[in-house]
Amino acid sequence: MVAGVNSPLRLTDIAAQARVSEATVSRVVNGRAGVAAGTRHRVLAAMDLLGYERPVRLKRRSNGLVGLLIPELTNPIFPAFAQVIEQALAGHGYTPVLCTQTPGGATEDELVEQLEERGVTGIVFLSGLHADSTLDPSRYQRLSSRGVPFVLINGFNEHVNAPFISPDDRAAADMAVRHLEDLGHRRIGLAIGPTRYVPSARKEAAFATAVPGAEGQGLIQRTLFTVEGGHAAGGALLDRGCTGIVCGSDPMALGVIRAARERGLRVPEDVSVVGYDDSPLIAFTDPPLTTVRQPVRAMATAAVGALLEAVAGTPVQRTEYVFQPELVVRGSTGQARAL
Repeated sequence: MVAGVNSPLRLTDIAAQARVSEATVSRVVNGRAGVAAGTRHRVLAAMDLLGYERPVRLKRRSNGLVGLLIPELTNPIFPAFAQVIEQALAGHGYTPVLCTQTPGGATEDELVEQLEERGVTGIVFLSGLHADSTLDPSRYQRLSSRGVPFVLINGFNEHVNAPFISPDDRAAADMAVRHLEDLGHRRIGLAIGPTRYVPSARKEAAFATAVPGAEGQGLIQRTLFTVEGGHAAGGALLDRGCTGIVCGSDPMALGVIRAARERGLRVPEDVSVVGYDDSPLIAFTDPPLTTVRQPVRAMATAAVGALLEAVAGTPVQRTEYVFQPELVVRGSTGQARAL
């Protein structure tokens, strides 16, 4: 037992949760030196998960605030990114400040201004305005000129001088198409978001190469990154005879499945559907969704690493770091029916 909190700490429980020795837990709890920052963070996280209040001596000053700007919380991929980024920042002693854009709420520019007023140490942009190829990127150039370090995830823009973290969107679309072709599907469609967004444009370009003539045959449907958007696009693609459909997000894929069932079609017996992201709980849908997994943990960790290098004054390469996605095959894809 270790004193100093409202309920006694059981070193055994904390050590098991953090996957460290009891001696390491004791050093952390008693505020002793000799514990790596990452290990210390795991022990503190274990205490939080087990419901222990931290001893007063463990409470320390933050190294600074870091803003995290995300477009929404309804798509589960964004909270997934936010959780990993916030954990990584906390492990380095920084306090994350989550800023979410909502319809009618503060804009990205307004949120950045508010963060700067609070002396933010740096900013992580996730699928922000930088991903929209139709918008003026000079806002990021001005931010850089004010000495605020930042890193951008999803949506490369060659006019912004900063580190970019991206999945290989072209490879994602290509592996989804190849998977459906290997299952015997010959009429394959794409439900994708607005192509003014760089990730969508890249996926669409790869799909058009893999499925020649798709645009002219109406096999590419541009819609919203939502269940409703997928439902509308899925209905149009099914009406064009598609037996395999690739989607730009997991919620869109669920909308396509809804459209198929409304037409009396079974998934995957009559139509196969591939999502994108592999966001939490997608493995438990009906049927479990085949999807292209975005490497969230690797990307988020790299983004925090690049940001903190810049914060420390270390020169950071101003380029795009591209991470490979992974096809996760589950129950929403199957062999095409013989004609």
